[in-house]
Amino acid sequence: MAQGCRWGASCKLTGKKTKKMSKRETRSVRSNLLQDKPARPHASNRLKTTKYSVISFLPKNLFEQFHRFANVYFVFIALLNFVPIVGAFQPELALAPVVFILAVTAFKDLWEDYRRYRSDQEINHMDCLIYCRNEKKYVEKYWKEVQVGDFVRLRCNEIIPADIMLLSSSDPDGLCHIETANLDGETNLKQRQVIKGFTELETEFDPMKFNSVIECEKPNNDLNRFQGYIIYKNDKKAGLSKDNLLLRGCTIRNTEEVVGIVIYAGHETKAMLNNNGPRYKRSKLERQMNVDVFWCVIILVVMCLFSAIGHGLWVAGYGDQRPVFDVLSADGTSLSPALSGLYLFFTMIIVLQVLIPISLYVSIEIIKICQVFFIHQDIDLYDEETDSHLQCRALNITEDLGQIQYIFSDKTGTLTENKMVFRRCTVAGVEYSHDANGKSGLLLASTVTCLGEMKRKGISPCITIGSKEGKFTASIYTKRACIQRQGRNEEAL
Repeated sequence: MAQGCRWGASCKLTGKKTKKMSKRETRSVRSNLLQDKPARPHASNRLKTTKYSVISFLPKNLFEQFHRFANVYFVFIALLNFVPIVGAFQPELALAPVVFILAVTAFKDLWEDYRRYRSDQEINHMDCLIYCRNEKKYVEKYWKEVQVGDFVRLRCNEIIPADIMLLSSSDPDGLCHIETANLDGETNLKQRQVIKGFTELETEFDPMKFNSVIECEKPNNDLNRFQGYIIYKNDKKAGLSKDNLLLRGCTIRNTEEVVGIVIYAGHETKAMLNNNGPRYKRSKLERQMNVDVFWCVIILVVMCLFSAIGHGLWVAGYGDQRPVFDVLSADGTSLSPALSGLYLFFTMIIVLQVLIPISLYVSIEIIKICQVFFIHQDIDLYDEETDSHLQCRALNITEDLGQIQYIFSDKTGTLTENKMVFRRCTVAGVEYSHDANGKSGLLLASTVTCLGEMKRKGISPCITIGSKEGKFTASIYTKRACIQRQGRNEEAL
């Protein structure tokens, strides 16, 4: 009721103000087949989830890396070495570790962004059927070519390329079943209904005859709400709701064929509006090290300030005489005690920079690369059914993998696999079993045969069943031998 009030709030206003409100809060969608170009340009269906471009990569990545307080400190120390009067080491030597840390992190971020780019390209070049006015039939086009107002034909098990209003279905009741696992993780099917007025069509839906206008709300990220209405040629209206909308990313199930018109495309779809985009992730260790480095810098400043004050007092104690180890200015004159103490302050920062070891950060970056390599090559994390290894998508937070303290799960199916396997059935006295059942049946038959043979020979076996490291173990112990079977499920039994 509240949603309906919000949708119809402009109806309480009168005159010209009502029209302005409705135009600002709604979107009009018309068929692209009746016009050469869309009346109003909408977002294209091209997907782009990358974080960087060729121009923005270097400044944007450096800005993100300088959120690490240690990087700012190390760059400051390296640049301080280029000042001749306070430099204590070779400037190039001091700059090398900093460049290495920044380069390794930048390469990892670039690799992650390149993988996002490849994923975008795969999605943008997926095929779908779009109605073509010139050929007067559905033709294959890429997802990135879909526009608002296009008519899309989808078949069973196909993924929906954009937010589409359902106009036709092969189901006699005008129903369409979709799977929303890509949006909310739910595998149970949901029903969608053809718009009222199109279910009574006795002939096949013809996109060329569609001349209605769809008025709907502006793009938003609410997956459970959709408000709008369709205006037919005779000026009659029919309400629209979320039950008429097929969301991008869902999969058509148990329906041979559906046809719909694109309402939202690309980054205006509800699925993409719920995607906040890639962000720079920081591990718990990195956040803690930022705090530690900050306190180390405070201690370093106090130590250097103490040395600078002491040096200034020491120089001032000589009066007009020159100290033995006095450092002259560029023109050969002696420096004042205050200026001499200031120069020594920056010199001591360079000398005592080992208080924050840059080698620690170099080691951490190398260890992260090695961790990613071992994670990808771990045979225990390999899936034989899909022939795929574990993919490490965030290369900056690998150390957090071993620091998980709590796991919150709404159900056991989140951590395990809820898989229903057909076991057996009997039809007219004939038993039909599953292939996986056959393997366990052979193992059980061989075990029973073994036990029967041992009993005939007068051997008393002892069967033990246990569990170790996630594997069930069934062992047959005798006086002479031990027969042991292991497995990850009941096949071991």
